[in-house]
Amino acid sequence: MQQIINFIFKNSYRLLFLLLLGISLTLTIKSHSYHRSEYINTANSVSGAVYQKIDNANEYLSLREKNLRLAEENALLKEILFNKKDTTLPNKNLHIEQFLDFNVRMSKVVKNVFNTRENYLTLNSGSLDSIKTDMGVVNEKGVIGIIEKTSKNYSTVLSVLNTKSRINAKIKNSNHFGSLIWDGKNVGYVQLIDVPRLASLKKGDSIVTGAESEIFPENIPIGKIDKVFIDTKTNYYTINVRLFNDMTSLGYVYIIENKKKKEKLNLEQETIKK
Repeated sequence: MQQIINFIFKNSYRLLFLLLLGISLTLTIKSHSYHRSEYINTANSVSGAVYQKIDNANEYLSLREKNLRLAEENALLKEILFNKKDTTLPNKNLHIEQFLDFNVRMSKVVKNVFNTRENYLTLNSGSLDSIKTDMGVVNEKGVIGIIEKTSKNYSTVLSVLNTKSRINAKIKNSNHFGSLIWDGKNVGYVQLIDVPRLASLKKGDSIVTGAESEIFPENIPIGKIDKVFIDTKTNYYTINVRLFNDMTSLGYVYIIENKKKKEKLNLEQETIKK
């Protein structure tokens, strides 16, 4: 209290001047319409600029939440896209549930290993989110990998940049298919092997997931043909594929569940036994 009194005493002339200045400005503004309008305009301009700065700061701080909402919306849109069979239904009595073969869930990469021969990712979704082994993982650019293991809250993904990875893929324009592998050399490229020499292909053609995959929907992007080699031992093509994805920089991803996978595999096993 004493410090406040001392401050007022030492600065009494300045405080008195500011008080009188404030009173005179107030009286001037109140008694003259021109000064009043100029004051209001200036105050509005200043307050508007302050509010704009505050709004910009709030918008920046909310980007994380917005990104999360966008990823969730994308998951829903991808689920619709992956389940789309045709633009028209052949029978009015059919229900949309009959065409829903895939579930799509959003997740986020919390760890990304890409500098070994057996690379993997860790996602912040697990068994509590209904994530299971052998579900496909993609993002907006294409294939990422396949769920390898799960815990309650996390799951690991066998990356396409893993020498143990093997995914059914095809040349989009010709429908000839092969197996997508990684030779462990370049993180920007994978290889499509066992493609018959009858296949019509050229540099720049798109490589997508094949219809034989029980994990991914057909036609999910993977990459483009960069180089083509002929395996002298098998007389098949080996194709170097430049990935659409930068596998060293991944954020939100989408986990795909094929709801009819078990039915298909069981039927095929029964057929083989006979």
